[in-house]
Amino acid sequence: MNNTLNYNGYTARVEFDPEDRIFFGRIAGIRDIITFHGETVDELISAFEEAVDDYLEVCERLGQQPNKAYSGKLLLRLPSEVHAAVAARAELSGTSINRWASETLRMAAVA
Repeated sequence: MNNTLNYNGYTARVEFDPEDRIFFGRIAGIRDIITFHGETVDELISAFEEAVDDYLEVCERLGQQPNKAYSGKLLLRLPSEVHAAVAARAELSGTSINRWASETLRMAAVA
């Protein structure tokens, strides 16, 4: 089951509230809090897209940069044996640690 929505570079996690019988979500990966809800899937998708568009419009009106999900830089602290294993895998695959880790994480994230 896929419980995420993507629109205009933003991603949200979606849940269902059986008591209120609504779908609801929150945009992930940004500091600002942006939520939305709908009673049907179509309403939910529309509300999500409207929330993103409204957020971008408000930021523009206020002269603020909207939060973007992430910069693309990630610092990891690993046990030395894991670091060594990653370095060996990257070297054996003929690529850098950064490129190997990026591809490995991308495959895990979309699985």
